[in-house]
Amino acid sequence: MKSFKSLVLLLVMGILVVFAAACGNGASTEEEPNTGSGDSNEEETALEGSVVIDGSGTVYPFMAKMAENYMTENEEVSVEVSRAGTSAGFEKFLVAENGTDFNDASREIKDEEAAKAEELGIEYKEFQVALDGLTFVINKENDWATEMTQEEVVKIFLAEGGVTKWSDINPEWPAEEIKPMGPNENHGTNEFMFETIMEEKDFVDSVNLQQEYSTLVDLVSKDKNAIAFFGYGYYDSNKDKLNAVNVDFGNGPVAPSLDTIGLDDAAAYKPFTRPVFTYLNVGMAKEKPQVLDYAIYAMENAQTVASETGFAPLKDEVIQESISFLEGLK
Repeated sequence: MKSFKSLVLLLVMGILVVFAAACGNGASTEEEPNTGSGDSNEEETALEGSVVIDGSGTVYPFMAKMAENYMTENEEVSVEVSRAGTSAGFEKFLVAENGTDFNDASREIKDEEAAKAEELGIEYKEFQVALDGLTFVINKENDWATEMTQEEVVKIFLAEGGVTKWSDINPEWPAEEIKPMGPNENHGTNEFMFETIMEEKDFVDSVNLQQEYSTLVDLVSKDKNAIAFFGYGYYDSNKDKLNAVNVDFGNGPVAPSLDTIGLDDAAAYKPFTRPVFTYLNVGMAKEKPQVLDYAIYAMENAQTVASETGFAPLKDEVIQESISFLEGLK
């Protein structure tokens, strides 16, 4: 009898041991997901670091606004935007080490710049970001030169134009010396004016070329005989200080505006319209997640920011082609 009771007792104890072991294993299994590995993954994918952009003064308002918007959503990323000018910006972009991630440009890359990129092994990608209209601005007190033909306004800046006084354009205008001004050779706008609009003919000797667009705005606003050229965005943000010349391309005077600037034949300001760009260092985009993320963000928001900063937006298909390329770098 005793042996039977002992056997029953042993069986009960064995069952309890197995049950306790099972409960113990279950407890440890439940605790495994709380090891903190999820937090670690979030840290690994969080965007941080810097994005460095330089180049065109014309594109600067667009890219500065884009950077401001991006950093509001990505507080751990610092986007630094400078405006050395298109040509000076390419010099900072095309270096063996520590070059900029993007170069903004108001003209296409030159053959010699492309050759330097190849020599240095720098893979780059050109993106159109918006459309800009070359705008000629005059002083608020200038009430005579508010409308000119394309030929008349260009002659003012040509060495061979034979125009030194307003009366040389129209005898009824003041016989006062014209003060032509514009951005200097560091800027793609200067090159667009020289190469495309002036057909590579020399500037008049009296032209005053400046590095800073703000300087040009100030000079024209203080001199009723001044006339300067730069991108539409700078005029749009200084309408309280300057007037724009309405240009007659053959079908009547056209005011530069987001409605008239464009590359389609229907765009009335087409002859003075140009695309503006940013150039991406593709190697940096592959190496630094924040650079690629910013590039995608910039193209996804390009049309909105363009309209907000004095540029005509691109067509949807141009934007989507750029986004598809960038997504392929992931």
